[in-house]
Amino acid sequence: MEYLDFELPIKELEEQLQKCQVIGEESDVDVTQTCKQIEKKLQATKKDIYKNLTAWQRVQLSRHPDRPYTLDYVKALCGDTFLELHGDRNFKDDKAMIGGLGKIGDQSFMIIGQQKGYNTKTRQYRNFGMANPEGYRKALRLMKSAEKFGIPVLTLLDTPGAYPGLEAEERGQGEAIARNILEMTRLKVPIITVVIGEGASGGALGIGVGDKILMLENTWYSVISPESCSSILWRSWEFKERAADALKLTATDMKKMKIVDEIVKEPLGGAHKDRETTYSTVKNAILETYDQLKGFSEKDLVNQRIEKYANIGVVKG
Repeated sequence: MEYLDFELPIKELEEQLQKCQVIGEESDVDVTQTCKQIEKKLQATKKDIYKNLTAWQRVQLSRHPDRPYTLDYVKALCGDTFLELHGDRNFKDDKAMIGGLGKIGDQSFMIIGQQKGYNTKTRQYRNFGMANPEGYRKALRLMKSAEKFGIPVLTLLDTPGAYPGLEAEERGQGEAIARNILEMTRLKVPIITVVIGEGASGGALGIGVGDKILMLENTWYSVISPESCSSILWRSWEFKERAADALKLTATDMKKMKIVDEIVKEPLGGAHKDRETTYSTVKNAILETYDQLKGFSEKDLVNQRIEKYANIGVVKG
């Protein structure tokens, strides 16, 4: 188990509890009462820490190495029904962007999302979840196929941003993202977007235009990462915590500004602490959201989607 810096008091208490239990098992000493006291203190400490997280601490939780990624959700939600589809029919298959058909409950979805790696080898293979232009073009190809057959689209956002390399720019990174945003606004099937980790910059927005945007409790969604914002404004990464607060990037901030529609609760400590509960909660949220959207006509879906994004940032005095 890996602990973040603000979780160290929890680590100490869990180690104390473990030692106490070992003493009880290896000796005749009754440590039941002591263990109960430590457990009580541990629960109180957890509640105190996780109920008062700063914006930067939520950013840290969204990047936790034990946190479930897109393929983890796909496997949990779809089981063996998921069929991955590859390639943009133009350049190559981008491993940072995954997509395919899968069933959640009795409903088929075209599922698209960024995939990070679990170790050094898979992180390189997945390019750290940073898609190239061909990744966005693959996503658009799959969305157009879904539209053709009347299948709703589900996108899962978890990326530090689109890949900023020279080759990506040469192949039209900006155009690919802009094209996706345009085409998603007028796609004639329901689009549900779920922020499951990092929702950074155009890399997230390239598959993030939806009728309903759901955001897990310990995730973030912003035009720029706190580190990059800090380096631009203060010429240093040391002010990343201050930048995170200023960017208003948490789920609560996004809901307040009406950029996202619903906050999906996570287990105490984050999605990685109880994956099964997280998967169940996300599944229910997706199916409930689809029930709200499936009755709308194609024309109403598109009009409401365009109006939703046209109203973002509008202040009525």
